[in-house]
Amino acid sequence: MHGAEGGGSFLEIYGRNDIIRILTVVSAVFIPLTFITGIYEMNFRYMPELGWRYGYFMTISGMLLTAVGMLHYFKRKGWL
Repeated sequence: MHGAEGGGSFLEIYGRNDIIRILTVVSAVFIPLTFITGIYEMNFRYMPELGWRYGYFMTISGMLLTAVGMLHYFKRKGWL
């Protein structure tokens, strides 16, 4: 009877570790995106990219490339 309880506990711990790993990857992807968003929420007098025609497009593209690059890295490392 003790062995069956131990096996169930192992599966619960393994499941929790899997969930924590996924949450860690998600937070690692969103932290740089949150930082970039925070920079653009500040009221600076001069931000050169705001006057550039493709500034918005390049910012969004950079954010997407950052997220996709990190997800690719985590997938290659076997964390996803």
